[in-house]
Amino acid sequence: MNVTIIGSGNLAWHLAPALDNTDYHIREVYSRKRSHAEALAERLYGARVHDTLDFSGSSSRIFIIAVADDAITDVVHNVILPNDAVLLHTSGSQPLNLLAYAATSRIGVFYPLQTFTKSRKVDFQDVPVFIESADSQTEKILVHMGRAISKKVHSISSSDRRSLHLAAVFASNFTNHMLALSKDVIETTDLKFEWLKPLIAETINKSLTLGPEAAQTGPAKRGDLEILDMHLAMLQNDPALAEIYRVISQNIVDRYDEG
Repeated sequence: MNVTIIGSGNLAWHLAPALDNTDYHIREVYSRKRSHAEALAERLYGARVHDTLDFSGSSSRIFIIAVADDAITDVVHNVILPNDAVLLHTSGSQPLNLLAYAATSRIGVFYPLQTFTKSRKVDFQDVPVFIESADSQTEKILVHMGRAISKKVHSISSSDRRSLHLAAVFASNFTNHMLALSKDVIETTDLKFEWLKPLIAETINKSLTLGPEAAQTGPAKRGDLEILDMHLAMLQNDPALAEIYRVISQNIVDRYDEG
């Protein structure tokens, strides 16, 4: 089945080749920046760059919107599709009915739950794909396409997907930001972030093996107020970071307080 990709960001960069290596052939790539579309098309077997959102003459059946959340509505209002087209978005936080304004009744969501960066390879077989559709025929198309690239395909509602996305922000984006803050702290001295890497790896592995609640350690978990006060004193010249430390530490204390 022929597919068109609308967008050229991190997700499109990985999703398009993953599909192109199956029976789903990427025929067109559209991006607001032609150079970005050209770079993605070069990674594919027979895709060409499409310069507008007018796909009325396209041979594709499936059109995947893989753009930033705040750009989806603009695409939906301006895209012109061939008859019987299937239009999908890939957002974790946006509802299915965001596509309702498009000139097709075949709409759906195809949401791979993973963090994507262009410079880092991702094995899609291990990426769970969450789908939602407006009708059973579209759902069959989504299930088939999902199983072509992933061993884990799940149907999910818009509200549950929104909750999943929120949990993912805590698990991925916030965790990574904590690592960035720890790098900032350690690099204010002559110490090296490299020394923390074994600790970081063991923390993640232990949390996944034991479960995050069983794996929690540290002064806040122990209720060691003396250490917490000492750390806050060390952060007195950075009020914003001190507040992050205080709020998170208090949340851990409250969660594990056996008092």
